[in-house]
Amino acid sequence: MPVVEVEGLCKRYGGTVAVDDVSFTVDEGEIFGIIGPNGAGKTSIVECVEGLRRPDRGRISVLGLDPQRDRARLRQVLGAQLQKEALPEKLRVGEAIELYRSFYPDGADPDRLLEELGLAGKRDTAYDRLSGGQAQRLSVALALIGRPRVAVLDELTTGLDPQARQGTWELIEQIRDTGVTVLLVTHFMAEAQRLCDRIAVLDRGRLAALDTPGGLIARLDAPQRVRFRVAAPFDATLLAGLDGVGEVRTERGETVVTGTGNLLHTVSSALVRHGVVATETRLEHATLDDAFLALTGRGAREDGAVRPRGEREAG
Repeated sequence: MPVVEVEGLCKRYGGTVAVDDVSFTVDEGEIFGIIGPNGAGKTSIVECVEGLRRPDRGRISVLGLDPQRDRARLRQVLGAQLQKEALPEKLRVGEAIELYRSFYPDGADPDRLLEELGLAGKRDTAYDRLSGGQAQRLSVALALIGRPRVAVLDELTTGLDPQARQGTWELIEQIRDTGVTVLLVTHFMAEAQRLCDRIAVLDRGRLAALDTPGGLIARLDAPQRVRFRVAAPFDATLLAGLDGVGEVRTERGETVVTGTGNLLHTVSSALVRHGVVATETRLEHATLDDAFLALTGRGAREDGAVRPRGEREAG
């Protein structure tokens, strides 16, 4: 039986339809991603899964529990990451972890959890003195202190620098490796492509696609791109007629060749035959960004719907 089941979920805020007939399942041990532009309904869905919002229609089951009817039991098996502003500024890391540990009859060992998450040396540090990455790790620690079987992480790496984001990605993988099922909401396509086993793509409250990252990309049937620079001008028409080459254009001093087949070999061989010296040559394949744009027609940060007052920006 799936760990999480969502069937025909609908949620409205006044005249705004936030979630429109969305269904999916999450398997045990999976990192399941939910992606979509701002206002697509991502946060509304996970808040219904967490029992924080009541659906207008549809059915949700988490480990066989109804998030509304079995809310107290759900809190013992589901951990949710807090938003950054949820903790008092002067609350110390050790105080926060001990407080949250007291909510569970059989929670994790606080010292061991802080050690595993790289926060052992910050036990006496006030919350407002933590770096962005450390604050996110504390948020994850509080979500895991009850030893949940399911963890909901909503926009976990927003605002982090690249190094802190990379460290957080590794942390999420460690969480999954301990047997915890992860429901991950994100607008970073690179994050979803790296971490998620399967992804639900939302657009304007509806489920646009559900597949693995590779499956979503494969749907594009997208051509490859070879990019390179040359030291001296050359006649680009020498590439235009080659097998597999669809288009040759110049962008900001870079030559971009779009096509199919063994495109890199085709282009490189032709340049060598004609004595053209190419530098910074690279081959680009389609990415989850390309698939996302093809499915939704807009970027992940574009705000495509009016959010009701009080709803978090993540949508």
